[in-house]
Amino acid sequence: MHLSSIATRLDSALANAGFDRAPWLAVVLAGGIASWFALHSRWEWGAAIAAALLMALWGWAISRNETREYLGRAVMIATLVFALGIGLVWARSATVGAEPLAYPRVVTLQGRVLEREDQPARDRSRLTLAYRDAQDGHARKVRVNVPLLADNAPPDEGDIVRLRSRLMPPAPPLVPGAYDFARTAWFEGLAATGSVIGEIEILSVGQSEAGPFSRAQRHLSQHVRGQLSGSEGAIAAAFASGDRGAIAERDESAMRDAGLTHLLSISGLHVSAVIAAAYFLALRILALWPWLVLRVRLPVMAAAVGASAGIGYTLLTGAEVPTVRSCVGAVLVLLALALGREPLSLRMVAVAASVVMLAWPEALVGPSFQMSFCAVIALVALHNTGPVRRFLAPRDEGMARRFLRHLAMLLLTGFVIEIALMPIVLFHFHRAGLYGAFANVLAIPLTTFVSMPLIALALVLDLVGLGGPVWWLAGWSLDLLLAIANFAASQPGAVKLAPQMSGLTIALFVLGGLWLALWSGRGRLLGLLPVTLALGLLVMTPAPDILIGRDGRNVGIADEEGRLVMLREGRSGYARDTLVELGGRGAETVGIDHSALARCSRDFCTVELDRGDRHWSILMARSRDLVSERALAAACERADIVVADRYLPYTCRPRWLLADRRFLSRSGGLALYLDDRRVATVADGQGEHGWWRAPRDN
Repeated sequence: MHLSSIATRLDSALANAGFDRAPWLAVVLAGGIASWFALHSRWEWGAAIAAALLMALWGWAISRNETREYLGRAVMIATLVFALGIGLVWARSATVGAEPLAYPRVVTLQGRVLEREDQPARDRSRLTLAYRDAQDGHARKVRVNVPLLADNAPPDEGDIVRLRSRLMPPAPPLVPGAYDFARTAWFEGLAATGSVIGEIEILSVGQSEAGPFSRAQRHLSQHVRGQLSGSEGAIAAAFASGDRGAIAERDESAMRDAGLTHLLSISGLHVSAVIAAAYFLALRILALWPWLVLRVRLPVMAAAVGASAGIGYTLLTGAEVPTVRSCVGAVLVLLALALGREPLSLRMVAVAASVVMLAWPEALVGPSFQMSFCAVIALVALHNTGPVRRFLAPRDEGMARRFLRHLAMLLLTGFVIEIALMPIVLFHFHRAGLYGAFANVLAIPLTTFVSMPLIALALVLDLVGLGGPVWWLAGWSLDLLLAIANFAASQPGAVKLAPQMSGLTIALFVLGGLWLALWSGRGRLLGLLPVTLALGLLVMTPAPDILIGRDGRNVGIADEEGRLVMLREGRSGYARDTLVELGGRGAETVGIDHSALARCSRDFCTVELDRGDRHWSILMARSRDLVSERALAAACERADIVVADRYLPYTCRPRWLLADRRFLSRSGGLALYLDDRRVATVADGQGEHGWWRAPRDN
């Protein structure tokens, strides 16, 4: 009887929910896609689909009862959409996934250039090539780095080239929680990455569908950098053409730590600014033609102009998935305006998210998708609340009060978006800028209303040779943007590092946030329960005591002072930064030769640690020279953990863990938690997904 009463109340709540129900279909679709990534094997994926279909049948059965009609329909539709999500990403993986190279190799290949990306800040260009492997006859797509030489320009898209290259399989995560390039490369169809050895021979000059847009993008980027030098020119080129290759690493780092990195990537802010400018200009200009005003609805024509401008800007800036996603959302807003509907609604956001997931389901697990839609959902949900609507309602007041009211709303919006994004940023990047809300309050209006309009005006005036003064103003605004970034990033405690949170923690954050945003009324406050639980789990998330890279060469050990003791400091900037971020303790590192915890010889280092109620001894190899097997076996017996980048003999038997090349080839990178004697491995989260190679016995 009690269960029957609950079902009746749920059915009544769903019947009264109205339009609040629709956005949840996009959430369920995302849940199906996320489940495919979380589950490990084919039988688990098939079982999940089968269970969803059985639930759909059950929902159809109970929907035939008039008192359970809405509940039954909800169960039936939601489970079908969930199964669709799993099947969609599974099919996408099977159709676009590229089998990675089995091992590194040096090859001479002949192929067609599919894409060229110039990166002047790193003195290189990146070429994406399609070729046929001479060994097995398979068609492959690879990406290689080409040094930029003054007298030898890289080939363009469509050219047929011959070159010699050192190719590597796409790299899996260095340690648990690190960036998974192998997964990204799988869905991009990349079988390998590498670098060119020697010169490139251009066999023939060809054409490709991407050629005209890519050439226009490069020409525009070079023109902008020719008008503005240094960092200002690089950022202006990013705004105008989407080319971020000339932005110096120090400037990207400052923008990242200040929470302003999103300004450098063409996304919703930039596309919306271009479309909004085109829409309002078209509306004002067309209104000057009385004949047209009397015969045509100007909002419809202005929307068409704005949509055309947005699509053109998207194609010009490379048509990356985040840009396409932003363009789709903006065009839907224009459509709503043309039809006289509410343009900013959660239903519109759900439609845009569904379009992206249907076309690129793998985008769901990327930070770009999550951060973009999280920010938009937070923005729309905030502005749709009753108190905010009343606060922003037109009223009879002076200009100063109206300005202060909108400034306060801008600050509140920045804080809400920053809070909403914080869990996602910590999950993917393990660091967050604490002053991002303040920096964005200044940087977003500066970029939207000053820098981008000035760049656009300067480009137009360049057609008649009069853009110089406007370029100076644009450079000044971009210099101010960098000053804001550097000031925010240089403040004490500007960056917070955090260890890798669990999948359960981020799932609770997301579900709680969506519940708060998508429902209306007091029931939405129930979303605070999972958010509170997630906060508790986040606070209790332990930092790993030892991080071991997949190659056994990059090792970081947390000392008592919160620093990371590095086995090989400085060998790889990426490896060092990854270990620091995943360590979650602080940015300070110390070389093992300078640590009081370690005793080192030319071949091995021993580190002594006290964790919890016991003492730990870690033995790490630092050379590949031959060592007496008897001496090594004796040293292993005295150690709790042994780490090596080579195969060690079976006589090496430490008290707890032997992480040599044989073990690491199966497990991938490791994170060790000594207090509870727990080992987390990269392999734990990979399963049978195509981008993870099953280990071979050695």
